[in-house]
Amino acid sequence: MKKLMLLVAGGVGYVLGARAGRERYEQIKRTATRVKQDPRVQEKAHQAADLAKEKAPVVKDKVTAAASSAADKVTPSSNGGHRSDLEDQLHPDSTARQEDPYPQGDLP
Repeated sequence: MKKLMLLVAGGVGYVLGARAGRERYEQIKRTATRVKQDPRVQEKAHQAADLAKEKAPVVKDKVTAAASSAADKVTPSSNGGHRSDLEDQLHPDSTARQEDPYPQGDLP
């Protein structure tokens, strides 16, 4: 009997909470829609988009410079042959060192 009462109470609480939750959700949704459609908000959004477009080339240049600087720090510049340094570290039987790592024809 206690389990039945607990299940009934839980079911009633769930239904009431779901109704209140849905009403609150709808209220928040209406408010958000009103704010989004407000001309003042739309004007500020357009201003922000215009500012972003204006500043994009400056940001691009700074990011490019930072990436180039980072690449210079990690790329060995002593012999300029970063690829050969990696090739020296490979196992002699590695397919990366073979002339044709994808053989054609009958395979064993």
